[in-house]
Amino acid sequence: MAGKAWRSAILNLLTKLGLSINGKDKLKPQELSQVVGALKNETPQSRTFIRGIQTVTLIPGDGIGPEISNAVMKIFEAAKAPIRWEERNVTAIRGPGGKWMIPPDAKESMDKNKIGLKGPLKTPIAAGHPSMNLLLRKTFDLYANVRPCVSIEGYQTPYTDVNLVTIRENTEGEYSGIEHVIVDGVVQSIKLITEQASKRIAEYAFEYARNNQRASVTAVHKANIMRMSDGLFLRKCREAAEKYKDVKFTEMYLDTVCLNMVQDPTQFDVLVMPNLYGDILSDLCAGLIGGLGVTPSGNIGANGVAIFESVHGTAPDIAGKDLANPTALLLSAVMMLRHMGLHGHAKKIESACFDTIRDRKVLTKDLGGNSKCSEFTEAICQRMKDMD
Repeated sequence: MAGKAWRSAILNLLTKLGLSINGKDKLKPQELSQVVGALKNETPQSRTFIRGIQTVTLIPGDGIGPEISNAVMKIFEAAKAPIRWEERNVTAIRGPGGKWMIPPDAKESMDKNKIGLKGPLKTPIAAGHPSMNLLLRKTFDLYANVRPCVSIEGYQTPYTDVNLVTIRENTEGEYSGIEHVIVDGVVQSIKLITEQASKRIAEYAFEYARNNQRASVTAVHKANIMRMSDGLFLRKCREAAEKYKDVKFTEMYLDTVCLNMVQDPTQFDVLVMPNLYGDILSDLCAGLIGGLGVTPSGNIGANGVAIFESVHGTAPDIAGKDLANPTALLLSAVMMLRHMGLHGHAKKIESACFDTIRDRKVLTKDLGGNSKCSEFTEAICQRMKDMD
């Protein structure tokens, strides 16, 4: 934004938030944080509004990926969402010096569009071939994985009223990939925790909680055992909590969280944690609401880049048979729309999806029905047409 545009945006937000600034009044730190947080939320919306139609990089993925991606595109078309898709393949290639990298046209597309939607990816079984998901995270510095887990009415699970969000540090920890053989039969794997990454994810979690009217943030750790690494992570969470006094802060050991989660998940709201703990706990939370097939996911990166994805597998056994469930990718796309400020279209698509599941007449096999992917997709499209 130019200087005048920023000033206008700040003044407008001050008015919305019931704050004022003049010769006598001064903003308190907490109020200033409110303004900054709101600006972060509104800036993508302004960009989308100015451009009219936003281009999104679509990575269909492997296995059932192309089928569920097509389903999402059909539903977006029925919803008249102002999105243009730019399809790209991200199969890793060898770059200069033998370094693995995603194809240049895919990187250029993401660098330009900033927003991506990704289906499931397989990692080829080859010596030294990297995890495709890990390569994407590192390429675009996608430091925060966000997974809302909310019970879906009409889809019965052992738990009801689950409504929590896991926020996982995405770039380091045990998944840094630093391993070596000390001597034959002895391998060392380095857990890397940095102050910068810990501070960034902690502040993101509190900002997310504030901007989404969430009451509390729980830091998940094992600082009692890993006093230096998890201790650093926990210290940064405590420091962030001091800046967000309006958000309740608690800290809890990972094993205690798992125990309490399966006993009563409603006691949790937003949880923030290092990489490995987040990988495990986010899947556990997905299980509470019915599995990865109904769980959305978003990866937030530096420089405004964000990739939203389905986190389930490629399901090669049903690929091409019109049996896949597109719900996870669709709800991830709904997250994407909200991230872009397109809240009306997001609500319309989400409501049509949830209404279709609640009605229980047209469901894919994993949701308890016998319908095909195309039939489930058409049922959602029809519901949106009925809304118009």
